[in-house]
Amino acid sequence: MNQPLKKSAQMLVDEALACVRTLSLDEARAAHSAGQVLFVDLRDVRELEREGVMPGAVHAPRGMLEFWVDPASPYFNKVFGESKPLVLFCAAGWRSALAAKTLQDMGVPEVSHVDGGFKAWKAAGAPVADRAPRKTP
Repeated sequence: MNQPLKKSAQMLVDEALACVRTLSLDEARAAHSAGQVLFVDLRDVRELEREGVMPGAVHAPRGMLEFWVDPASPYFNKVFGESKPLVLFCAAGWRSALAAKTLQDMGVPEVSHVDGGFKAWKAAGAPVADRAPRKTP
């Protein structure tokens, strides 16, 4: 790539943060305890195995999220048809901010993301569980 980018990744994240709802860690913990929202973990499976998972969260790989949310997609995942507000998170909050903006653009009515992502969640002593390693053939 010889040309400068029109927008950097940081610019895209900043734009997303300006228009999506960001939950503080306290708000995220309260929402998790209340059980009224669907937490969606966007991290790569290797991150889940290495760092652990948020109990009760659904894993949706970032590259498939839009397809899993869209009822018209052949990849639609029925867990996203439950009409619960979505709370997205990744490792640090960048991917989840971009994903929340994309879902807003798609028309998902209630979507937010966790400030600081899973790293902040884990550092605060919030609930974390182990994820079983993938089985290799």
